[in-house]
Amino acid sequence: MKRWLRQRVDAAYEQLLTREISGAPTHVAVIQDGNRRYARRKGEDETAGHRAGARTTEQVLEWCQDIGVEELTLYAFSTENFERPPEEREALFDLLEEKLREFADADRVHENEVRIRALGAVDQLPERVRDAVDYAERRTRGYDEFVLNIALAYGGRSQLLEAARGVAADVEAGSIDPDEIDVETIERRLYDDPVRDVDLIIRTGGDERTSNFLPWHANGNEAAVFFCTPYWPEFSKTDFLRGIRTYESREESWRRTRARRALALLGAVGDAELPEARSIVTRFRDSLPTAERPDEDDLETIESGTAAAD
Repeated sequence: MKRWLRQRVDAAYEQLLTREISGAPTHVAVIQDGNRRYARRKGEDETAGHRAGARTTEQVLEWCQDIGVEELTLYAFSTENFERPPEEREALFDLLEEKLREFADADRVHENEVRIRALGAVDQLPERVRDAVDYAERRTRGYDEFVLNIALAYGGRSQLLEAARGVAADVEAGSIDPDEIDVETIERRLYDDPVRDVDLIIRTGGDERTSNFLPWHANGNEAAVFFCTPYWPEFSKTDFLRGIRTYESREESWRRTRARRALALLGAVGDAELPEARSIVTRFRDSLPTAERPDEDDLETIESGTAAAD
């Protein structure tokens, strides 16, 4: 297909997807895969691929703000990345330092009150990168309109392991009763500041795995996952909107399932559970197909039958 025709088709598809989207996830997490493969295909070195990917990152930040996403987490450097060749690793550190400082000084970041935070074992990074992290966090600490998390030296399992060790130490010291351990107890030890549950994970580059990324906040929330084939530097707004549509479809399916379960429970539970089941049906009733959607009289009939059976 000729380039000009492809551009017109892509623009039309983007407009169609934009019209179809009715809401946005609160927290999107992105695994930016394919920078090196993109560079090799172009006959360039890995550094060129990472720099091309950095430009895509800037665009995605804008797209998220345009549709109402409130938090974006980018998997920028994993613990496994320390095993890369020294020259590539150092080039990545240079790029991270440069972009962190550039983002921290960008007018659009301050105009939109974007808070920049680092997640992960930042103390394992070179001093120049740690200094850039500190600079970006200090420059944007007072903002709360949008949160941009940069996952650096990050490994989901290691984060959970450290949190578990912290809780175990507190139990041994007697400062926590084991019966008092709850979700908040773990979350307080994962990060200094709260991280929202992940609603959507996007992974580029063709691999269909989440690579140990935010397991507590994604798996626990049953996040939608969108895998796509473009390398990260090629990731387009159309791809992004397809990911958002995947999230919306996942949310609609979840609501429909909850409504069906609650509707079935109305005819089987006792008086103590009736208010909660009825509340769920009322909340998610519109997610059901019209033929399955109960009205108020139907709900009263179901509840009356339950009460009579008791």
